[in-house]
Amino acid sequence: MASRGSKINSPASRRAYSARIALACAVVLALGACAQPWQGFQAGEQESAVIAKLGPPREVYNLPNGSKRLMWPTQPWGEFTTAADIDATGKVISVRQVLQPSEFYRAEPGKWTKDDVLVNFGRPEETAYFPLMKREVWTYRYLEDDVWYQLFHFYFDDTGVLRATQKSPDPLHEHNGNDQPF
Repeated sequence: MASRGSKINSPASRRAYSARIALACAVVLALGACAQPWQGFQAGEQESAVIAKLGPPREVYNLPNGSKRLMWPTQPWGEFTTAADIDATGKVISVRQVLQPSEFYRAEPGKWTKDDVLVNFGRPEETAYFPLMKREVWTYRYLEDDVWYQLFHFYFDDTGVLRATQKSPDPLHEHNGNDQPF
């Protein structure tokens, strides 16, 4: 009678185990190599190349220096917005994902307005007004560190000036203990 250890250490078992490990690694690498919509563009490319790949933008904003920002949001349910900055001659300056902490933390309370937030992040997923605070809140869904589903909130006073920001967990992705979304 063969012992359990001898079956695991047999050449056939080792080959099968190695094949499973190699397949798992290949799947992980393939998934990791999937290009995100905002990747694969080079500065200086034509605007038409971006539109050919991503389709017509859902939002377009004129920027102060004569350039423009094209946006492809996935809101209200998605966590990404691809933004392409295009110079006045129709050449790509940059293409990036703007719903992320490094972009959000550029917002300057006391200086930025609703227009600044709109141009930088696109239309919000949700807006609300809190009369006791006298604040309008714009909310954006995003994925932090490719793990945490979050909401980022911008609080504006009655004149439209940004007064505060806040992040919170996204209740859309919270679970009730039975691993079922609410």
